[in-house]
Amino acid sequence: MAFCPNCGASVDGSSRFCPNCGSDLSAQQSGAQQNYNQQYNNQQNYNQQYNQQQYNQQQYNQPYDQQPSYGAPTGQISFGQRNIAVAIILSIVTCGIYSIFWFINMVDQVNEASGNQNAQSGGMVFLLSIVTCGIYQLYWFYKAGENLANAKRMRGLVTDSNASIIYLVLGIFGLSIVTYALIQNELNGIAEYHGAPKA
Repeated sequence: MAFCPNCGASVDGSSRFCPNCGSDLSAQQSGAQQNYNQQYNNQQNYNQQYNQQQYNQQQYNQPYDQQPSYGAPTGQISFGQRNIAVAIILSIVTCGIYSIFWFINMVDQVNEASGNQNAQSGGMVFLLSIVTCGIYQLYWFYKAGENLANAKRMRGLVTDSNASIIYLVLGIFGLSIVTYALIQNELNGIAEYHGAPKA
């Protein structure tokens, strides 16, 4: 039921003219239709915003390992834990030959753990270290601390902000084997987080 805007008489909603005064009701019906369309559009916009907010809330409430990684290494890793004591003994027994193998593998594992696909491979880091008389290895020690900190932070593990400095200082004083052991200990912790067995 509608009312005539001219005389106030009640009229049928489908009537085009007022039966009492004969006023044209089409303009009033057009305005009512516009109001309805506006309310409908407002409701649709509200529903879209509400649904977007609900989706954003669901994404926020997801566990960290189910959220998009954007390159973060949250999946399984290919390396396992390495026995540090055995690695040191083998390095001594083989007059450092095993330490080369250990170092090359360690570089590749740090790259994998941190998700740094564009980093230098273990073999390249070793060759650059030889060419630069060990200077590049010191640089890598420092970067390894940063990469491992990022790798552990991505997995929610406790990080050591001074690791880079410690690795660098140990390398400068010729205690590279100790740096190897410390870096391997960090890699073992990441491997343990993923459930990898100890070698």
